[in-house]
Amino acid sequence: MVIGGLQKLTLLDYPSKVACTVFTYGCNFRCPFCHNASLVTEKPDSVFNEQEIFDFLKKRVGILDGVCITGGEPLLCDGIEEFIGKIKSLGFSVKLDTNGSFPEKLINIVERGIVDYVAMDVKNSPEKYSFTAGTEVDVKKIDESIGFLKSGKTDYEFRTTVVKGYHDEKSVEDTAKWVAGAKRYFLQNFVDSGNLIGNAEGVGEDKMRIFLSIAQKYVPSAQIRGL
Repeated sequence: MVIGGLQKLTLLDYPSKVACTVFTYGCNFRCPFCHNASLVTEKPDSVFNEQEIFDFLKKRVGILDGVCITGGEPLLCDGIEEFIGKIKSLGFSVKLDTNGSFPEKLINIVERGIVDYVAMDVKNSPEKYSFTAGTEVDVKKIDESIGFLKSGKTDYEFRTTVVKGYHDEKSVEDTAKWVAGAKRYFLQNFVDSGNLIGNAEGVGEDKMRIFLSIAQKYVPSAQIRGL
């Protein structure tokens, strides 16, 4: 495990939980609008070792409700299953952020009962997936992860970050069709963190509301996050 950061307290990353967030290094995607570029493109030298993370967590038992594991792409990491299992054994709820490109690992982790909530980024419609992810993507693997999460084996959400030049009415509609029947689906307007892989721009509130009305035809519970 190569750990790139630790946010010791968050009220936002894990819905309805007081949590901390562990950031892993490395990702198999190169989304130009990625807001954690340093976790994707820089040489992976651990900022924390695993023992430091667990020393911190042991002191937070009974104080924090949960741990969010994000990246980068956590499922790219060797030993991620064991890492999550150790966190779960301390009594924390665990939320996993993933791009869904490793369905076998995702299914294994969920079926082992060591994750309580999965947030999967659905980058765009199948036709525009590789363009949006900045690399060639096996869309069948994304589809497998979507289908598995929709089966309800664990609590979950899908989310799409909306970026000018990458998303339009048709691609939003095709993405919403893909996740139709989802328990939760969020559209997030892109916001520049200042730590990007490439250049990107959001679409504005009016366009987001148009996109939401399109998405809600297929996922009635869909919401905008972050406006």
